[in-house]
Amino acid sequence: MKFIGIIPARYASTRFPGKPLVEIGGRTMIRRVYDQAKQVLDTVVVATDDERIYDHVESFGGNVVMTRADHTCGTDRCLEAYNAITTPQWRAQNDEQTIIINIQGDEPFIQPEQIHALQSCFEDIDGYIETEIATLVKPFTEEDSLDDLENPNTPKVVFDEVNHYAMLFSRSVIPYLRNVDKSQWLKAGKHYRHIGMYAYRADVLAKITTLKQSNIELCESLEQMRWLENGYKIKVATCNITSIGIDTPEDLENAKKLINLI
Repeated sequence: MKFIGIIPARYASTRFPGKPLVEIGGRTMIRRVYDQAKQVLDTVVVATDDERIYDHVESFGGNVVMTRADHTCGTDRCLEAYNAITTPQWRAQNDEQTIIINIQGDEPFIQPEQIHALQSCFEDIDGYIETEIATLVKPFTEEDSLDDLENPNTPKVVFDEVNHYAMLFSRSVIPYLRNVDKSQWLKAGKHYRHIGMYAYRADVLAKITTLKQSNIELCESLEQMRWLENGYKIKVATCNITSIGIDTPEDLENAKKLINLI
């Protein structure tokens, strides 16, 4: 079984253009993500659509491929990058034994433990890997606020307790605690926030990128619901680490403060 880390990195961003190249403590964001991933994975590749990012990754000796600018999601960009670094002959022999880990390019503090948790979802049994897709969740605790739980920008997930396969992702609070006062939800319920890291068996990645958008996906604006609605299974790994995502300049300043860089 082979693991390949792919880091989609676009320059254009509505809320924070050029964020992969902003510096955090002397290293760019994309360099930090790359360095963190290389602690765990032998093969890491940045997939970009911008020459500035391409040149920068090359300058520090990283692996990088240029991809199309019209991809609507990181999943599609991952597939193009994977196809660029492999041959059709190699893929025909190795796809079912190759796991692609989609690493967010705007999470410079991703921890090796998070990648290890994803890797643990894939088990090779006599040459067959049953898991198709895996993702991460983190439990909500009483230290979180009700605003955190109800925040629609923080997707929630429910999964079965036997095999840990996702049943539903939603921006709403799931499960909804009927007849329990909201002030007690974090204490009385069991809720999980979705951490947007994915790993896919390579043959499955090739298939899910051909799927049309689905009903619940469009309602929730959550791509992973397309996979569930089409019968694919998503294995869930629980990890108590939350990395810091950088979506806005304000996020960047807050992240610097948290690690005592300013």
